[in-house]
Amino acid sequence: MEAAVACLAEHGWAGSTVAVVAERAGVSRGAAQHHFPTREDLFTGAVEYVAEERSAALRALPVQGRAEVVAALVDLYTGPLFRAALHLWVAASNEPQLRPRVTELEARVGRETHRIAVELLGADESRRGARETVQGLLDMARGLGLANLLTDDTARRARVVAQWAALVEEGLG
Repeated sequence: MEAAVACLAEHGWAGSTVAVVAERAGVSRGAAQHHFPTREDLFTGAVEYVAEERSAALRALPVQGRAEVVAALVDLYTGPLFRAALHLWVAASNEPQLRPRVTELEARVGRETHRIAVELLGADESRRGARETVQGLLDMARGLGLANLLTDDTARRARVVAQWAALVEEGLG
């Protein structure tokens, strides 16, 4: 799974095949295809696996201040998983057989990430605007992840994250 995600992040959809992943993972192509009969099976499975790992890591975060939670959530969107997921999204936009699988996967991952963010931030979604504040944070984090794809955006991102942490604190009370 990790080899598939790494290949997708490094080579994109066009450069990632079952054979390339099998070679990187040190297994035969036949062994890889035994577990994942199609390319779509392999890459949606890989992104799902790592998304589950990411969710587990989020759930394991110690209770901390909202600023640290905001930074941890942003970190989710600046690593190789996000890069791999983005390649999968682009491929799904052009591959009709892949689109429904990626759409369903991303909806599920998005709901889980939102739920965990609400919990970590101690957000009371019955309060007016709380749900939108959390979703805005996740949308902003995704945008920072996109900006980071082309250039190292660390310095600017740190300032934006600090400002968003203040906005989240104000928005969630």
